[in-house]
Amino acid sequence: MTAHVLAGALADDGRRRIFAAIVLGATSATEVAERTGLPARVVLTGVRRLSDAGLVTGADGALAPDEASLRASARDSRPADDAEPGVAPVLRTFLRAGVLVGLPAQRGRRRVVLAHIAEQSFEPGTRYPERAVDDALKPWCAAGGSDHATLRRYLIDEQLLIREHGIYQRL
Repeated sequence: MTAHVLAGALADDGRRRIFAAIVLGATSATEVAERTGLPARVVLTGVRRLSDAGLVTGADGALAPDEASLRASARDSRPADDAEPGVAPVLRTFLRAGVLVGLPAQRGRRRVVLAHIAEQSFEPGTRYPERAVDDALKPWCAAGGSDHATLRRYLIDEQLLIREHGIYQRL
C-alpha cells in the first residue's frame, strides 16, 4: 500500500467514518451502518474499497483493521524521491525546480545551497560585471526565497565569488 492508495481510500468522508467505526470495534456491516448512520449500500461499498486498499480485512466474516498490511506499509522504504540521485537533501529542501524557495539559517546548509548556485551560474575563471552577476542570480530568486543582492553578498562572504573593482569571478 502506498501513501497515494491510502489517501485515495480515506479521501471520502463516508469511508473515513466506516474505517473509524471498524477501528473502534464494529465487526459487521450492520454494526458499521448503525454506528455511522450511513445506508447499508454505502457501507458495503466503502468496506469493499477499504479492503481493496488493504486497510480492512474481513477474515472469518468479522471486519477488522488490516494491521499486518498497515505495519508492512509503515516498514516499507520511504517513497521514491523525484529528485536526482545524489542530490544533497538540503538542496531538495531549499530548491524547487531550479528556484530558491528560502535560504537556510544554518551557515553550513546555506553554504551548500550557495555553492550549488555558484556552480550552476558561473564558470570558474570567467570575469563577470555586476550586472551579469545580478542577471544570473535573478532567476534563482523567482519564488521570493531571497533577492539577488542578498545572494550576491552571501556568495562573496562565503568566498564562492570574489569581487575586485566591480568585477566578479568564481575561483
